[in-house]
Amino acid sequence: MPGLVSVKTPPDASPLTISVPEAGSVSESRNSKFTSPTPKKTPSPSTSRSRPSPDRKKKSPESPVLDESSLDNPDLGPFLLKLARDAIASGDGPNKALEYALRASKSFERCAAEGEPSLDLAMSLHVVAAIYCSLGRFEEATPVLERAIGVPEVARGADHALAAFSGYMQLGDTFSMLGQVERSIQCYEEGLKIQIEALGETDPRVGETCRYLAEARVQAMQFDEAESLCKKTLEIHSVHSEPASLEEAADRRLMALICEAKGDYESALEHLVLASMAMIANGLDNEAAAIDVSIGNIYLSLCRYDEAIFSYQKALTVFKSSRGDNHPSVASVFVRLADLYYKTGKLRESSSYCENALRIYAKPVPGTTAEEIAGGITEISAIYESINEPDEALKLLQKSLKLLEDKPGQQSTIAGIEARMGVMFYMAGRYGEARSSFESAVAKLRASGERKSPFFGVVLNQMGLACVQLFKVDEAVELFEEARGILEKECGPCHPDTIGVYTNLAATYDAMGRVEDAIEILEYVLKLREEQLGTANPDFDDEKRRLAELLKEAGKARNRKAKSLQNLIDPNSKRTKKETKRWSGLGFRIG
Repeated sequence: MPGLVSVKTPPDASPLTISVPEAGSVSESRNSKFTSPTPKKTPSPSTSRSRPSPDRKKKSPESPVLDESSLDNPDLGPFLLKLARDAIASGDGPNKALEYALRASKSFERCAAEGEPSLDLAMSLHVVAAIYCSLGRFEEATPVLERAIGVPEVARGADHALAAFSGYMQLGDTFSMLGQVERSIQCYEEGLKIQIEALGETDPRVGETCRYLAEARVQAMQFDEAESLCKKTLEIHSVHSEPASLEEAADRRLMALICEAKGDYESALEHLVLASMAMIANGLDNEAAAIDVSIGNIYLSLCRYDEAIFSYQKALTVFKSSRGDNHPSVASVFVRLADLYYKTGKLRESSSYCENALRIYAKPVPGTTAEEIAGGITEISAIYESINEPDEALKLLQKSLKLLEDKPGQQSTIAGIEARMGVMFYMAGRYGEARSSFESAVAKLRASGERKSPFFGVVLNQMGLACVQLFKVDEAVELFEEARGILEKECGPCHPDTIGVYTNLAATYDAMGRVEDAIEILEYVLKLREEQLGTANPDFDDEKRRLAELLKEAGKARNRKAKSLQNLIDPNSKRTKKETKRWSGLGFRIG
């Protein structure tokens, strides 16, 4: 699963503000140069300002009485955009600004020359969409942006290319906030193509967009594509930036993340060391400390525990001295140390660090985001689950869920938490709650466009197991079949997750009386093991015995009575120990 904190946007990034041009500056936007990619921040601009006390509050602008014919005045659009800006500045909030911006876009549309694309219209639509996002109305922002990107004609020059590029990037950000990762990536790719056509492949601004797209690919767990983009970014910045530049450091941190995800820990370590040196050279001690935490994670993955402890303690010292003992960055290091001590068998130290981190998260310092707290709590819950404290782990997951439930762009993260809760419910024998958790996770993953990911296939399989335990066999078969289709395509037929789904599906077919289908699947699994995977796996003998039993039973009476699910699955059934072992694949671990 992806991490709880977005790779694209640091948790302490300042919110984007709505920028409404001054009256008279609209026409100047036509002469603007093709500058830089959309800022790497959330697409929902914040308009929150500290409100003045009632006795000092500015008088809000009067709503002008406008009829439809007045929209034909070419001076009205810039005037309405100025009113939108004033409405935000005066504290009237985005609703009044939205009203003005909508009327401005209508005016620009009416005043546009027939057959000529209006960049003023495109710009006003971008403003309307930004205000919709600030109100959390992302679904309404998307059609506005889709209309906006259809206005410019890229062939007309850099101004039109800039408008189209900005529209695609803003639309991609909006889809990202809706959790629709694939559609978001498609928009970023279109924006990158336009930018390359306008600026060439080696422009540093192209490098920034490549890194932005690479970050989105990482969130979608498309690591090969992300690696290719990140390499391109490094090449561009090596030409245009000084050695050990901040741009190079950011590229190397991302490349390290990709290498770590692919299991190439040595390469990840190399990139992180170079990034740390760049941060130190630029006097950014806190950033260097954050990289030290990542270096510690790599050492932990390599089982180099002493070096990991040294890196964590080094980062901890910097964070405490610069940010204070109760900062969430301190808590995050505590969580990493807790995980390390758990893996080295020092459970008392591990529990102590978990408790220290939870104390910080319970009373967060101002400026701490809900996503940051939820991420730390979720990591701690995994440690509690590992040390066999499932009840405490579930409580922490439920708390994380509550922190994230109203946050835009967190659907995939919430789905991951719900899936984990489903597994824990299943292992505790609470199958109804497990099915409900999996069902909620599946619905969110479908809505966010992740229905083709391996993770989605695994969750479908887990939900199918819960349905089997609840004797919802027809539903279980549908889930297993869908999971099989996804995992075969994304992971291949020889992957352990795919083999597990085959086994579950065969068992469920057998329970329904579909003996021929069960035989066909088991024969295929045995063929895979014999020809590609080898027969040393302990499940091979079980599957072979089970297939022989099915063939024997099918030969005697093909229309036999369907076997009871109670006998097939329930570990407490009255079947003999030998018979139960024959379907051991049904109880494979679902972690």
